[in-house]
Amino acid sequence: MATTGAHTPSNAGVQSVTTRNGAWRITTRKLPILKAEPIDALSHEIGIPIPEMIFGDNYATVEHVPSGWSLSFNSRDALDRVSKTEEGMLQVAVAEDWKKDRQGREEVKQVVKPFDWSYSTDYRGTTEGTGDWTETTQERDPIRTDLLSRPDPILFFDAVDLYEDELADNGIALLSVKIRVMPDRLLMLSRFFLRLDGVVVRMRDTRVYVEHGGKKVIRQYTAKEAAYEEVKEKLRARGKHVTEALRDANKVAPLLGIVTDVTEVIEMG
Repeated sequence: MATTGAHTPSNAGVQSVTTRNGAWRITTRKLPILKAEPIDALSHEIGIPIPEMIFGDNYATVEHVPSGWSLSFNSRDALDRVSKTEEGMLQVAVAEDWKKDRQGREEVKQVVKPFDWSYSTDYRGTTEGTGDWTETTQERDPIRTDLLSRPDPILFFDAVDLYEDELADNGIALLSVKIRVMPDRLLMLSRFFLRLDGVVVRMRDTRVYVEHGGKKVIRQYTAKEAAYEEVKEKLRARGKHVTEALRDANKVAPLLGIVTDVTEVIEMG
């Protein structure tokens, strides 16, 4: 579920971009990766080592201006959803490589709790304001892919990286957000993509859909994954260049099996 009580990044208002369409306001911000002192503070706060590249001041937010309700995506809250127990951890040899790669870093010395070193997160965004998400069905509250695929003008587009780690050169863990605003609707996609070479390919998508003329927000969270070798074989069978395709989340997404698929809706007052 979404976390409430949003984290407010430092240097608020710097290098941010805001657009508005009717009652909905969209804001994104992109700044360089954090430096050592903020990284140490963030690691201490959430209790795990921080990914190699952490964009701790970046975020993407959609806000319903009349009510003050908002849904935001930021790296701090996403990392706080990474498992801090043995449950769900990938117990493989490259985990030891990851630890060796970070030996001597202060944040690792200070952290004694186990955690999911692949940085897999089930983060669905941080909400502020009144109202609760209600689980629904895609049939009742669908994300209108038919309308999204129309050649409508793009009024605003942005892509925001939140964190990235190469897992000791054994793959990649990447969390990013893209947002696209058309005259009548908007779509936000938060995607966590994990490729752990020889082990697993994993994707966790949160899609947020809004019709500008309405008061409803639809959020669909889909978690998918498959064994690494299984994905490689499927790519070969389709005549794809395997190494190149494994770097492209869009190419491997159709090859993964669905683990979780939840649709929720919230209506503004």
